[in-house]
Amino acid sequence: MVDFRLERTAPLPLEEAWRRLTEWPRHGDVVPLTRVTVLTPPPTGEGTVFVARSGLGPLGFDDRMEVTVWRPPSGDEPGLVRLEKRGRVVTGWAEIEVRPGPGGRSRVVWQEELAVVFLPRLFDRPLEWAARSMFGRAVNGLLRRP
Repeated sequence: MVDFRLERTAPLPLEEAWRRLTEWPRHGDVVPLTRVTVLTPPPTGEGTVFVARSGLGPLGFDDRMEVTVWRPPSGDEPGLVRLEKRGRVVTGWAEIEVRPGPGGRSRVVWQEELAVVFLPRLFDRPLEWAARSMFGRAVNGLLRRP
């Protein structure tokens, strides 16, 4: 199991940064070989379930997630979403916080605890490096794309 934290600032209002990070199908646009499908009707809130399918054809896996905390930003109040990973391969949780940053910018904190079932602890360091790299690129891409 690995834990990591990413922080970014973006020249966006809080509500726009939040929208870009929490429109779940957009994640498939910035993570290679991944498609995201929301399984529950809109709008997103506590109880929303979605699946990120990663891989090529039968050589892939589903990362099933459920929103367990949903507090969009309001005024200068930060927003927080917590996802519980409930897949057969990937487990753990992720929290995305969007808060006011310097100069009218948004500050994003992405924190995650991630485990891959059947992967020995020996692989924790490479898994952390890969996850930090992949999620870092994803956050950057989501914040840049309108």
